[in-house]
Amino acid sequence: MAASADAADDPVLQALEGLVEAIHANAEVNKQILRRARQLRTARERQKSWRDITAAEERPLIIEMLRGNQARLSSAGSQLRRAQARALREEGLTMDQIAFLFGVTRPRVIALLRDSTKR
Repeated sequence: MAASADAADDPVLQALEGLVEAIHANAEVNKQILRRARQLRTARERQKSWRDITAAEERPLIIEMLRGNQARLSSAGSQLRRAQARALREEGLTMDQIAFLFGVTRPRVIALLRDSTKR
């Protein structure tokens, strides 16, 4: 089967685009985190307590922004992994071959393929 360059017809390309979007979103959030980290460091250098610094910290907190970044990447990465596993299986690779390529166990590949059919 010939590879398609059209994202509308290729779930792996769609998932890859989702990953790119997540990375761009995280890059913007990372800029905010860096700015905020400098503010926290300055406040601490001025002898403020962590209690006061955290209470005064703008919302969302740095830890909340980090959690959002992790969630975005995890979700996009999972979608890509499932789509790619399905595409590789459709191209004739065995579950063992996919497991080797992904660095996971065969049962994990079975779960990925099962999860991808639910979407």
